[in-house]
Amino acid sequence: MKAAPKSSNPLLQLDLRWPKLRATVRKQLRYKILAGQCAGAKLCPLSRIEAGAVVCIKKLFTAPDITDRLRELGLREEQQIKLVARESNFICQVCNARLGISEELAESIFVEAVPATA
Repeated sequence: MKAAPKSSNPLLQLDLRWPKLRATVRKQLRYKILAGQCAGAKLCPLSRIEAGAVVCIKKLFTAPDITDRLRELGLREEQQIKLVARESNFICQVCNARLGISEELAESIFVEAVPATA
């Protein structure tokens, strides 16, 4: 039996002794708006809010160019928004317009509950 020819490029060699990596499970915290408060912490990501809740944006943890674009669209600090739906995308009502954003983007927008008015 012939031996396989050795590759001249050591980066292309396959090493079958590679250590097996364990799958990591990222624990997701679930927050809900309860009586006008974010459960758990004062600030929570928009992705953890229930549909129908009105919240105030407190911090945008995005790249500078994305932050600028969000502010142009009306998603800026101290802006009150309503989370209309949270299905495949998060639908937010802001400035009488509805915007759809991804879950990843919703994770980077931190909001605070707006106290319910009586």
